[in-house]
This record gives sequence, C-alpha cells and structure tokens, in this order.
Amino acid sequence: MNKGNDSSVTEFLLLGFSVFGKKPTLLFLGFSLIYGTILVFNLTIMSVILFDRTLHSPMYFLLFAFSASETCTTFITIPKLLVTLVTGSQSISFVGCAMQMFFFSVFAANNCCLLAAMAYDRYVAICCPLQYQVLMNKRICTQMVAASFVTGCIIALSINTLIFRLPFCGPNGIRHFFCDLLPVLRLACIDELVLHLTNIAIIILCAIVLLGTVLLMFVSYFYIISAILRIPSSLGRQKAFSTCASHLTVVITHFGCASFVYLRPKSSSSLDQDTLISVTYVFLTPLLNPVIYTLRNRDVKIAIKKLLAHSFRSQKL
Repeated sequence: MNKGNDSSVTEFLLLGFSVFGKKPTLLFLGFSLIYGTILVFNLTIMSVILFDRTLHSPMYFLLFAFSASETCTTFITIPKLLVTLVTGSQSISFVGCAMQMFFFSVFAANNCCLLAAMAYDRYVAICCPLQYQVLMNKRICTQMVAASFVTGCIIALSINTLIFRLPFCGPNGIRHFFCDLLPVLRLACIDELVLHLTNIAIIILCAIVLLGTVLLMFVSYFYIISAILRIPSSLGRQKAFSTCASHLTVVITHFGCASFVYLRPKSSSSLDQDTLISVTYVFLTPLLNPVIYTLRNRDVKIAIKKLLAHSFRSQKL
C-alpha cells in the first residue's frame, strides 16, 4: 500500500457520479434521506438487541454484529459521496483511496461471513435443538464474530497488496463513486497480461469469500430443509421455516448484488453498469436488511414497541 513504486499519481478522481446524471442537489437530498434511514433502522435494531434482555440470544447477538458491520460499511463510502455532491470536489488522496478500499473490503467480507454464521445458528437451532445452548454459547458466538472480522482483514489486506503495489502513473479518473477494486486496478500502469493475472487473483480472493460462505450456507440449509420436511404438522413446518425466511431474503439480496459485481469478467463498458449495481449494494441492502428482519420478526417488533413506549414515558416525566 505504499507509494514507493515510482507512482506519479498522488490522488484519484471519483468520476462515477456522471452515471447518475447532473442533478447533484437532488441526488444529495435523496442519498441523505436513504442514509439517514439506514442509520436510524440499524441503530434501532442494535439498541433494541442491546437493551432488551429477551433478545440476548445467539441469533440476535449475530444480528447485532451484522447490523453493526453493515453500518460501518456505509460509513466507508456514503459520507464521501455526499461531500462530493455538495462540494463538487471529486478528488481523493492515494492513501485515502487505499484506506477506503481496505475498510470497505474488510466489512464486505465480514458481512458475508456473518451471514454464514447466522445460517449455522439456524441449522443448530432446527437440527440440534437439544444441543443449542452448548453449540451456540456466548464464547462460540464471540469467536465466530471475531473470526469473521479477521477473515475480512486478511482478504482486504491481500487485495490491497495486489493492487497498490502496482505503479500508477496516470490517468487517475476512477469510473466509480468510491475506490472499488477493479475500477482502481484498471488505472495501474501495467501491460494487459499482468492486468489479466491480477484481475484473476482478485476474483479468486472474492470467490473465496462469496462462494465459500455460500457453500457453507447451502450445506446448512440442506440439513435445515431436510429437518423441516420431516416435521409432521404443516403448522410446525411453517413456524420452523419462518425463522429462516428473513435470513434467506437478506442472503439472496446481498450475495446477488455482490456476485454480479465481483465475480463476472470485466470490460470497460461494464463499469458504468457496475456503478449502478454498487449503488444497490451500498444503499439498498443496508436499508432493506433491518426492514426485513423487523417486519418478519415478531420478537424484534415487540421489543421496538417496548423501547418506544419507554422512551415516550421518560419524555413525559
């Protein structure tokens, strides 16, 4: 990540805003509203889980970690986007770009690993209910969250090392609204063969996270569905499946966007399309995830009502 490789580029320009049109004020208002909603929703879920003792269980501990990670992901990209829309300054320093890419990669990989951990939690709850307290105790849950973060750090450090050890001698315009992996890589002053090999290495690292966690979730849900189908009553099957429905919806949204952006071959013409898809990944998934978990989770809705009622009584006093 150092610049001791004769790079002449000291800053980059984020040019992805051209994809959105030429109405920065309207975009700023729209993105600010969405961002504020993301923060309110995620912080509400985190507060409810933290203060309501009925939600102090492994499933909600992992949901708390996932909401925190999603919130951190938005901190990496959205504030810079909003500042750019207000000031019109598209520049970001070389070091700032490397840091933004690193932390975005950390939390993106962390999110994938946490979703896999949440799938394992549902597997244990449905397939091994009598061993649930043993297999999903506090220590194991903490280790799973820590392992997810460490995995994110390792993947992010590997990707940053691959990209920022290359020479950057110009041009410096990134066709994206943040320092994403492949738009930055395309600016490196290297021949096509090195570019192609580096691109493949990055795709492999992304595949380790995306496909690896998807495989773990597939195995978990294979056993979950098998166990649900063996439940004799339709009401029991429906109740068991409802505990997984929110997680499955989030997984499909999250991995669908991420896989389309990071696991398919790139061309110059696809960068603008990827920018629009990244807007969905950066804005809509952190917005939809807490909504999905709230609307489909009776315990969370009850806890939110209790928290709001307590806050209202406190204000009256």
